[in-house]
Amino acid sequence: MSQAPDLLQPHPSVADFFSLVKFEHTLFALPFALLSAFFAAGGFPPAEKLLWILVAMVGARSAAMAFNRIADRRVDAANPRTASREIPAGIITVAQAAVFCAASSAIFVLAAWCLNPLCLALSPLALLAILGYSFTKRFTWGAHVFLGLSLAIAPVGAWVAVRGAFALLPVVLGVAVLFWVAGFDVIYSLQDETFDRGQGLRSIPSAFGVRRSLLAAAVLHALALGLYYAVFVLAHGGLALGAGVIAAGAFLVRQHQLVSPDDLSKVNAAFFAANGWLSVVFSALGIVDVLVSGAPSR
Repeated sequence: MSQAPDLLQPHPSVADFFSLVKFEHTLFALPFALLSAFFAAGGFPPAEKLLWILVAMVGARSAAMAFNRIADRRVDAANPRTASREIPAGIITVAQAAVFCAASSAIFVLAAWCLNPLCLALSPLALLAILGYSFTKRFTWGAHVFLGLSLAIAPVGAWVAVRGAFALLPVVLGVAVLFWVAGFDVIYSLQDETFDRGQGLRSIPSAFGVRRSLLAAAVLHALALGLYYAVFVLAHGGLALGAGVIAAGAFLVRQHQLVSPDDLSKVNAAFFAANGWLSVVFSALGIVDVLVSGAPSR
């Protein structure tokens, strides 16, 4: 009598799931969400609000990354750069990733419900945006903008979580995040220019080549920097937030210094180090500014 197959094989660890969703990349959007929450509160947000904002961020991003890995599993398997990812490598099955994605989505919706009725009402639209991004490379080279939109939701959602309404300031901050993310995703996608073109996947590098892609990324980052300054103006920023804008400009310039058409060897440094520091430093200085001024932003 044959033994029934173990449907739970393989047995991934918690660390494997953290690796699946690149948990450390939460560093990109989370600081902006926290900054927006402090802006909305004009100081420290209520502890309960902060807790559920953190839960919502982790749930949403985990769901989005797990869904992306499921949607791209065959593409990842064919690409030497990504063949070692958990699903194509057989470390995590599609079914296990799907359960993780569903659970993360449920956690996000629960957090939205605990925040306020508007957050709950908007949660399906947020999930549609962050999950839908995974298919955009199939039909548009503007996929980078859709990724930016997925992260731009964070500061807007955090403001709504605290205030229960929309306002201009978080929207401007969200659009700044959109352009910033789109720009660094163009740089990151340079690694797969040839592969994407061969597979019929759409991206700015596969459509326009390395030089024009770097120019496009620079334009997107110039727009982002202009909007960071607009945030400073709308928030009636002081010295700390002003220093944050200057630091953001320095980090943006730095990542473009690291990458050139003739040398793409430092793409990962430009992608993670420079952008991770930008998010943390700008947001931390913005929070300091709010705490020093003590005045809620409009």
